[in-house]
Amino acid sequence: MTLQFLGTGTSTGIPEIGCRCRVCTSADPRDERLRTSSLINIDGRNILIDCGPDFRTQILRAMKKNTIDNLDAVLLTHEHYDHTGGLDDLRTFCRKGAVPVYAAPEVTEAIRLRLPYAFRQNRYPGSPNIALENLDGKPFTVSGVVITPIRIMHGCLPIYGFRAGNLAYLTDVKTIPEEEYAKLQNLDTLIINALRHTDHPSHQSIEQALSQASRICPQRTFLIHMSHNFGLHAEIETALPDNIFIAYDGLTIESN
Repeated sequence: MTLQFLGTGTSTGIPEIGCRCRVCTSADPRDERLRTSSLINIDGRNILIDCGPDFRTQILRAMKKNTIDNLDAVLLTHEHYDHTGGLDDLRTFCRKGAVPVYAAPEVTEAIRLRLPYAFRQNRYPGSPNIALENLDGKPFTVSGVVITPIRIMHGCLPIYGFRAGNLAYLTDVKTIPEEEYAKLQNLDTLIINALRHTDHPSHQSIEQALSQASRICPQRTFLIHMSHNFGLHAEIETALPDNIFIAYDGLTIESN
């Protein structure tokens, strides 16, 4: 299994529009972050996690590295625009048939309201052919790959993280319900959000992300969904434990 980080930034991305801080003006390409999204590949099967407003740019960048001519599924963590705003750009992947999009029922309902032209009986030609699949919290299979949803809290909003094999992907999490930790045992790779140094009502700080990693005990952890207040990649990585890494756009990792 490989996972490519298509984007690792928060909802405003980095650089943030109009900001001249040292992170937003950094010359280090690792400090330039599109909205958070990732692409999992397992033996030629492609599973996209979140499809934000930067999706077109992200997938074109990814295609320069590898041939990507199919999407077997899209997993949506929640309905916020920075995680769903690129769904219309799935249209080119729909030429071979509908692309299944898995999400909580409240999220699929929100998508129907935002993209009504994609779900009419006489669908407009060229619009994305999306097959919405409601999650009920139980494991499901995508092209032979077992996906386990993990219920987490984005502030007071219940959202989903996902586990595939020994990799777990948790973005926008603030807290994890006690009963969900059992789904995070024996991980090779944990991917988890770390917004900034100071506390936030709906996102983990760096310290809180490190605390979760310490409790879950994966072999390694990658931090995602950073704001410009996270700091410079080159500086922060020197202060992290040996098995904690900062993800950046375009990074590809392997996991079991």
